[in-house]
Amino acid sequence: MRQSLLFTKTIKETPKDEVSKNAQLLLRAGFIYKEMAGAYGFLPLGLRVFKKIEQLIREEMDSLGAQEITLPSLQNKETWEPTNQWDDEQVDIWFKTTLKNESVLGLAFTHEAPMTKLMLSYINSYRDLPKLLYQFQTKFRNEARAKSGIMRSREFVMKDMYSFCRSNEEHAVVYEQAKQAYLRIFSRLGLGDITYVTYASGGVFAKFSHEFQTLTDAGEDTIYVSREKKIAVNKEVYTPELLAELGLTSSELSEEKAAEVGNIFNLGTRFSSALGLAFIDENGEKHDVIMGSYGIGPARVMGTIVEAFSDEKGIKWPEAIAPFRLHLLSLGDSAGVTHAAENAYSKLRAAGIEVLFDDRAGIGNGAKFIDADLIGCPWRLVISEKSLTHNKIELKERSENDSSLHTVDELISKFSQ
Repeated sequence: MRQSLLFTKTIKETPKDEVSKNAQLLLRAGFIYKEMAGAYGFLPLGLRVFKKIEQLIREEMDSLGAQEITLPSLQNKETWEPTNQWDDEQVDIWFKTTLKNESVLGLAFTHEAPMTKLMLSYINSYRDLPKLLYQFQTKFRNEARAKSGIMRSREFVMKDMYSFCRSNEEHAVVYEQAKQAYLRIFSRLGLGDITYVTYASGGVFAKFSHEFQTLTDAGEDTIYVSREKKIAVNKEVYTPELLAELGLTSSELSEEKAAEVGNIFNLGTRFSSALGLAFIDENGEKHDVIMGSYGIGPARVMGTIVEAFSDEKGIKWPEAIAPFRLHLLSLGDSAGVTHAAENAYSKLRAAGIEVLFDDRAGIGNGAKFIDADLIGCPWRLVISEKSLTHNKIELKERSENDSSLHTVDELISKFSQ
């Protein structure tokens, strides 16, 4: 993509109304647009990152045999009333609206009840189970505090998956498979080394749920981490009894700030019982379906990555989700530099390599370097009068200081792998 065609521009000054690093950097780099507190739009570069995160998650959900669907964000109270969660005293984050016919609707804060209602039409027999359904759908939550950038918004997209099983034993197998899929997701995102399966409250459904917590000073949670055993305990459930049950001692744990980037938890028969979702087993007996819920917010993941992988110059995207793998800078206005840069850009693109080409005229070399560091593509290519004396292109990794010189063909060989 030619940078000269981007309608967005980088911003030198940090937005005064943003306190979170992820929002500050993403706004400055032109990845997102702020409509209001807790509501952000994704611009071309930001949307590329968002879609890559989404696709990576989709691949792992598909590997479980889950089926992707999309349910409406508009929800009626009749679906939720049997669960007692339409009551604002029970759930205080609803956005509700009244239609012209005076019926009241809610904007989805989650989809457990609607997903259960959907499956009333498709689950009757034990032969219909197990099933896993997931979606990427917009959620709305009336958060009292929305000051963490895209890590906590009032409107956001969530990947929520729901499992439907015949027994607790069958559910346990599905649950563990989902947990392993989540670990693969965070490993592929570059967060594997700093993300921990964390024991947290299971609410009314189970003794525990499992959160996936990424270590960052921007996190809202306090967890106790065992780096050796790669597990953690949320402060909210931290007790000597739990440590003993998990085979942990307080001396091997460190207290850390962390951001929750995913969660999985047992629903049991909470929703199936309330809404009448049951199946007939081999003996003709009726049972409530056992359910589980599995959530990841792509934008929250994106914000956490910026918090974890950035420096005073800007963002440092992991290769798997970077807007572009390479950022090609053409320095100077000489015919030789322009020709060499255009030639390199054409060859790299023809080889199927993602390249953001800074072909902007009238922009100083220093400004191009500053913008490249701020945008944060993993690799920077520079074509200048100096590099042309060697008939090569300067290559530098965003996270490193040293650079090297290569021909276009060498670069194609390196980045086509």
